[in-house]
Amino acid sequence: MPGSRPTHLFAVLALAGIAFVWAGGFPATKYCLNAGLSVGALLSLRFAIGTAGLGLMMLLLRVPFRRREVMDGLWLGLVLVTLFWLQTDGLRFTTTSKSGFITGLYVLFTPMVALLAGDRLRPSHGLGALVALAGLALLVREPGTAWGGWNRGDSETLLAAVLCGFHIVMTAHFSRRSSGWVLAFMQVAVTGAVSLAITLALPSPFGFQGATTALAKGGVWVALAFMGLLATTLAFYVQSTFQARLGATESAIIFSSEPVWTAAMAISGWIPGIREHLSPIQLAGGGLILAATLVTELAPRLLRRFRATEPEDAIG
Repeated sequence: MPGSRPTHLFAVLALAGIAFVWAGGFPATKYCLNAGLSVGALLSLRFAIGTAGLGLMMLLLRVPFRRREVMDGLWLGLVLVTLFWLQTDGLRFTTTSKSGFITGLYVLFTPMVALLAGDRLRPSHGLGALVALAGLALLVREPGTAWGGWNRGDSETLLAAVLCGFHIVMTAHFSRRSSGWVLAFMQVAVTGAVSLAITLALPSPFGFQGATTALAKGGVWVALAFMGLLATTLAFYVQSTFQARLGATESAIIFSSEPVWTAAMAISGWIPGIREHLSPIQLAGGGLILAATLVTELAPRLLRRFRATEPEDAIG
């Protein structure tokens, strides 16, 4: 169809931008945890800000709610709240960079879930997933440590990565029949509401106790605003809207650049109190992940262009 390529390219760029924003969520989350916020308080506040932002935008645009869209968003929200609790609690026990790397394993889980859902797997997507997996293996590896440095936080993050695969596939299917605004609002609102209910029921130090001291720090509010408005309000709207133009596996490969950006932020020292280091092998793994994204997006286009010009070359 005319204009389909620019639309596809814009969707790719939009999701790539969201991967960068989500990458910033890892060090921002780690900063808030280090400042004294509990997992429940952090998620409740983050998704309360996100819900308010999306709700205000939908009110101004007068976006209607339909029953099927609400139900789709509800299912997405239940998956989302589970994976965020696992991922955020895992950050209490593992490093920012490692959390981002392990989360990136959803590039392997997404094609598996997509196949179960009946999606078609393109060869370039499968190749990209394998290359990304090899890169992640290098990034996670910590020679000389017990179990390769694997701990409770890594296990929780791995489970979150599996749920990320389900969330991406579900979003790819639901976004083709439901409003991106409603999907984004419902899943963010459900995550915030469930997080608040769990937090209120938990004893100290897992509830809101101690949050006053943490919230007295200006940096915590900056981090919460970033996570609530950019990494939640904007990001989930963009994902719910533009992922409809891409396949689930293709989206996962684009999102696989997220741990690379996460590592870059963690080792840069830009975030106060967070300064991590990567070995040359881990840096090579990050390069493979970026290569996987290029293989997935550029290989099919280059092949089509080669086939289109082949007859002309033969005549010449």
